[in-house]
Amino acid sequence: MSCTFKTTRRVEFHETDMAGIVHFANFYKYMEQAEHEYFRSLGLTIVDKQADGSILGWPRVSAQCSFESPAYYGDLLEIRLNIERIGVKSLTIEYDLWRDKTKIARGRMKTVCCQFTLGSPMQSIAIPEWMLLKFEASMDQTE
Repeated sequence: MSCTFKTTRRVEFHETDMAGIVHFANFYKYMEQAEHEYFRSLGLTIVDKQADGSILGWPRVSAQCSFESPAYYGDLLEIRLNIERIGVKSLTIEYDLWRDKTKIARGRMKTVCCQFTLGSPMQSIAIPEWMLLKFEASMDQTE
C-alpha cells in the first residue's frame, strides 16, 4: 500500500540567498507545509483542541534531507509526500521535491502523536482510531 500526496509551491525571493538559490533550511519548511496540506486533505489538523481542553499535536522527533540539485527563486516545486510507516504513536513520512523532471531533494520526518494541556509536558499517545482510519484510507489511494 502506498500514499502519494502531491502539492506545489513557488520559491519566494525571501527564501533565497544573494545568488537566488534556496537556503537549505527552507526545504524543511516546504516538507512541513506539505504535511499540513496532507492533514487538511484528510480533514485533520496538526494542532487539534480536544473537548476536554487538551491539545493533540504532532511534534517532529527526527528530520533529514538530502539535496541533489539547487532550487532557485521563482521555481515551481512539486512536493510528493508518502507515508512510509504508521506506528502505534508515530508517522514516518518521506518527501521528494521536484522541479519539472529534476529531483532536487529527498527528506524524511518522523512525527509523534502527543497530547498536552498548556503549561504541562507533552505525553506521547497512541494515534486515535478515528485518525488512524483516515491515514490508512489515504494509503489505499494515490493522487
